[in-house]
Amino acid sequence: MQTGYPPIRRVVTGHDEAHVAKVLVDEPATNAKHPQPGQVSTMMWCTEGAPAAVPIGEQPEDMGARILGTAPPRNGTRFAVIDFPPGNQPHMHRTETIDYVIVMEGEIEMDMDASSVKLKAGDVMIQRGTNHAWANRSEKPARVAFVLVDAEPLGVGSPVTGSHNAR
Repeated sequence: MQTGYPPIRRVVTGHDEAHVAKVLVDEPATNAKHPQPGQVSTMMWCTEGAPAAVPIGEQPEDMGARILGTAPPRNGTRFAVIDFPPGNQPHMHRTETIDYVIVMEGEIEMDMDASSVKLKAGDVMIQRGTNHAWANRSEKPARVAFVLVDAEPLGVGSPVTGSHNAR
């Protein structure tokens, strides 16, 4: 699907059977979904637990090829880059996660229950299980990296869990 966004180069390192560190993957990330017109969510990697498994060998499972919902696997992580078109339709949701949010390009606003905060390229947010929605109210696309880390349940509202999507 053509989106107008540049591809995201994904470089994955590891070790060969002789334990020599090397690049295993160096190519555009392709595991993308399109939750609404003009928006692209590209899965980079996930882990299934902590500490994370890092198997030796040149053919480990491509954890960036997994199909996941919004939340990471139980006790795991989910790393995705989302491209938000100008005027996207924000969708209020909450996950039982700690989210590390890095604005790579453009600007994005995070709406919460009673407030909003604008983030610009280079800004970093630590989002701690709050009810929120992402809105690009600018005239340019925004590219945002998200690392979601599974967290203990807060017992607040109805979080998006497991393989469910926020949309």
